[in-house]
Amino acid sequence: MHHMSVRVRMAPSPTGYLHIGNLRTALYNEFFARHHCGTLILRIEDTDRARYIEGATESLCRSLRAMHILPDEGVWINEAGQLIERGDYAPYLQSKRAERHREYAQKLIAMGKAYVCFCSPAVLDKMRQEQQKAGMAPRYDGRCRLLHPEESAARVSAGESHVIRLAFPREGSVTVMDEIRGDVVFDWNELDDQVIIKSDGMPTYHLAATCDDHDMWITHVIRGEEWLPSTPKHLFIYEAFGWKPPIFAHLPLLLNPDKTKLSKRQGDVSVEDFLAKGYLPEALLNFVALLGWNPSGDREIYTHDELRSAFELEKVNKSGAVLNLEKLDWMNAEYLKSMDTDAYLDLVLPELRKLGGDEALQKRVAMLIRSRLIRLSDVPDVSGEYFHPLRNLNPSIIPWKGQQPADVKEKLAAAREELAGLPDYLWASTDDLEHHIKEWITRRAWQNGPVLWPLRVALSGREKSPSPFELLYVLGREASLARIQAAIDSLQ
Repeated sequence: MHHMSVRVRMAPSPTGYLHIGNLRTALYNEFFARHHCGTLILRIEDTDRARYIEGATESLCRSLRAMHILPDEGVWINEAGQLIERGDYAPYLQSKRAERHREYAQKLIAMGKAYVCFCSPAVLDKMRQEQQKAGMAPRYDGRCRLLHPEESAARVSAGESHVIRLAFPREGSVTVMDEIRGDVVFDWNELDDQVIIKSDGMPTYHLAATCDDHDMWITHVIRGEEWLPSTPKHLFIYEAFGWKPPIFAHLPLLLNPDKTKLSKRQGDVSVEDFLAKGYLPEALLNFVALLGWNPSGDREIYTHDELRSAFELEKVNKSGAVLNLEKLDWMNAEYLKSMDTDAYLDLVLPELRKLGGDEALQKRVAMLIRSRLIRLSDVPDVSGEYFHPLRNLNPSIIPWKGQQPADVKEKLAAAREELAGLPDYLWASTDDLEHHIKEWITRRAWQNGPVLWPLRVALSGREKSPSPFELLYVLGREASLARIQAAIDSLQ
């Protein structure tokens, strides 16, 4: 009954951070599992001990949790931050399954599908150099395939260093059926006899992932396109054991804007970095989900639930997807504008508290900057000037087009006097301030420009800023009057 229901896995390596490509793979696995009411498994591929980083698995789980990707089974992190395993197919840390992988390798040897290789790194290096000189593609020449099994066994028992390799056919071809790419044909003679057990006794990805997928009843393997050329090796193992292979789907590569492949090693394309820069998990999730797929094509903003219910592997594009960070900025700004106001304030107020002022001012500033905010790390840039007296106000930007300094001073002094006399209730809303000031300008038979431009620059210190009425409301009476006076004083 078991294997009738959909079972998919995320199988990252614990290298210290969650790369944006791995996030997309995890997301598509999650969408697929939820769409089909299946099971999502988190398995950690940690057999490469040279690249292992302490604490990386915990950090990976925290990143997945922050992105609202919650596996049903496998490795996870409990409330106390300790690693736990849930599910019937433990262990889910691949390195703990090594004994089992070695048993599978021995069975492959017994079937004549794998063999022991004693060639040292120096021998392999010499082989490579000779092949390159002869203009051949460097690969293992299969010399240890010819050894008699009894001789191999004797040399292994004598403690001689060795690896185990798969014995691929020398002719013919193999077809990978892929949900995204269609049928892809590979010639066996193009494939190198893959190492499946390294000299330290640890399995390579090819043996470990294939056997674990079988042992854990994985029905669909959804992974990055870089694994497509390895899939024939995995099919060879399925075939050798007479196992039914899962359905494969290889996701298109992620590309830089110049169409080069997005590097695995770049720290700045990790989920942790995006979150640290102040992108919202929901916006990042929405953005990454659309790298190579769009449910409808007529909009860009989708909730997690909408993405899950619309997801279909067949609809994923074959071609690489460009990582356009301007689009992420746009999307994040949209999320900040449209989210619930209380939730928005919960995000922004902690950033504003660092700048000082009282809570009422912080709340007014939070609402003022909302339409200009791209990510949370921009808060100090777009709001710093509301908390401290303006320094280095440039007097040359205060006058309206062609306006004389004496006229600017007259208008600002009149405005300051008018504002000083306004009752408190008029300071309580932008609209009331706007209505009142504009009426006052009309009564004086002045134009708006020569009054409102100098007033706005006096309050903001910038050529571009929110309206003078928003600024008055946010700054409040005392700070507003002080800024207007400082502007008057700066004009010669």
